[in-house]
Amino acid sequence: MNTITTLDGTTATITVRGDIDFDTLPPLRATADALPAHVTGLLWDLTSSFFMDVAGLHLLLAPTPSDRPDRRITVTGLRPQPLRLLRLAAEANPAAFPLARLLCGDRSETPTPFCR
Repeated sequence: MNTITTLDGTTATITVRGDIDFDTLPPLRATADALPAHVTGLLWDLTSSFFMDVAGLHLLLAPTPSDRPDRRITVTGLRPQPLRLLRLAAEANPAAFPLARLLCGDRSETPTPFCR
C-alpha cells in the first residue's frame, strides 16, 4: 500500500493504492494526521483500492482524538467491494455509519444515490 497526498487550497486528496486493512490503517491515519492545519476538506481517493475490511470503516467514519471537528471527510473512486462494505454498514446501523455524509462529496463519474 502506498499513498499520494495532494493539496489544493484548503482541500487535501489522499490517493490510496492498495488494500485497506488493519495493517495499513496506522500509516493511513498518520498520513491524514500530518496534513497542515489549514486543510478543512479531506478527500480519500480509493480508485486504486480494490479491497477494504472493517479497518476502512474506522478510517473513514470513526473519529480519533487527533481528528479535527472542522475537517469534512469525503471519499471518491469506490470500487465494488469497498462500496458494498460501506453500504452494508450503513444499512445495519445508519446512525453510526452516515454514508450520505461521506459520499456527498464524491466526484466520481458514477452518481451516488445517497446525495439528492
